[in-house]
Amino acid sequence: MAESSRDLVLRRIREALRMPGPAPAPRPDFAAPLHPHPPASDDLAVAFAQSFVRVGGVFYYCESEEHFYDQLFLYKKEQQLENLYVWEPELKKLLHAGDLVFQGDEEGFREHADAGLTSCEALVARTGSILVSGATSSGRRLSIYPDQHLVLARTSQVVADIGDALQLMQTKYGPGKLPSMVSLTSGPSRTADIEKTLVLGAHGPRRLALFLLDDAPAPTA
Repeated sequence: MAESSRDLVLRRIREALRMPGPAPAPRPDFAAPLHPHPPASDDLAVAFAQSFVRVGGVFYYCESEEHFYDQLFLYKKEQQLENLYVWEPELKKLLHAGDLVFQGDEEGFREHADAGLTSCEALVARTGSILVSGATSSGRRLSIYPDQHLVLARTSQVVADIGDALQLMQTKYGPGKLPSMVSLTSGPSRTADIEKTLVLGAHGPRRLALFLLDDAPAPTA
């Protein structure tokens, strides 16, 4: 049986994540462009997965909504998340359909926020960054305050560079109407300011997990 395009992407992502860390850098070519050409559109999800894991993110590729339900259920169980906060109506509707337990209001948020699940504006393949804004019902707090930040994104949101991500937002919101808070998240919060010891979660979530849902059209026969 011929391998479908979705199977091919999933296989390449799995292979990319199994690869060892980056090899020692070759002698630099100072005449070369600062940034190489961006990956082809079919390679963006693979490039993002590699970059995202490289900066400390936890990556899950979801072939369907049902697969996302299974992945999130297992993640909650493995991480022992008792209080997953979800405030965006579309995400609430999705989790209700999958019979997943979550906290849909702010009750006990400051005391019991183990994790927050949000959407995002875009994913940047080159840096493995997630572009979030304060325009959604998650607001500013849900991606920053809980110990773990979970994100549900679609493959159609993956772009090559930061400039492409900002252009997506310009198109979505219109010129001069960007949300009051726009932030790039590259891996979990970390700092080494104190005695040069790396500490996770000092200024934000200690763990960042992304569930990338394949929303590409199904191939026609």
